[in-house]
Amino acid sequence: MKISKIFLYDEPAVSQIQLDRLAVFLNKTFSIPVEIRDSILKFSKKDTAEKIAACRIFNLRKPYERHNPNTDEIIFEEANFENTSKTENIIMYDGFEIQKVLTELIPENERKLESFHIFFTNKLTCTYDYNDYRYHGRALIGANPSIVSTTGIIEAPAKPREYYLELMSSYAQGINVESIKQKYKGTYLEYNDTRLSRIIEGYLLQAIFYLEIGDAFCDKMECRLFNAHWQKDLMYSQLENRKLCEKHLLILNRLNEHNNK
Repeated sequence: MKISKIFLYDEPAVSQIQLDRLAVFLNKTFSIPVEIRDSILKFSKKDTAEKIAACRIFNLRKPYERHNPNTDEIIFEEANFENTSKTENIIMYDGFEIQKVLTELIPENERKLESFHIFFTNKLTCTYDYNDYRYHGRALIGANPSIVSTTGIIEAPAKPREYYLELMSSYAQGINVESIKQKYKGTYLEYNDTRLSRIIEGYLLQAIFYLEIGDAFCDKMECRLFNAHWQKDLMYSQLENRKLCEKHLLILNRLNEHNNK
């Protein structure tokens, strides 16, 4: 394998990540040392907060345009570093731009390919898709470092179609939407969901496969590398099936054989 050590960076705002168990999962799967670290943003300075704020997206239909953040936006990001900011609004960030900021924070001697850095964040990372000329939320921003967005895992794969139809109907008729949410509870991930850590395992596999073989995804739902666009598919591949397909299991075995030589 190209990777000799994996670094996992915490997102203190999301306790359900469970870094300890994820470190055990990675070590067991790949036989690679794993080191857990605090959020790299925790002790960052104001200039880093400004750089993160500059990654915000304001026009979903246009490719990234650098945003000049105001004082309130910078203060918000600084508070977020300390896990003290509170907002009910989901802010969208360009995932590749945040990736650049995080790369700068990694000690220079650890930026080599053999050291693989994976950052967890509760920020909604997005990428611009030239197929439909708009931004889309992403759970994973690949390469090294990689970013796993817990908000992206919850918001990017779509909930059941019926959920959206009933929700729109409820709004139109003035019906309490909480009854609709309760009806479909369990069919999609929610914030503070105890299933999140097991779901994340699949995204970690995708991140490592992308770095190792240049391909993160599988077109078979019966594989943990399946790129789920619906919550029900995500739950099936990551919670019910919980396996790699035969093709990717063989690749994993080859990677581990090479690593153990």
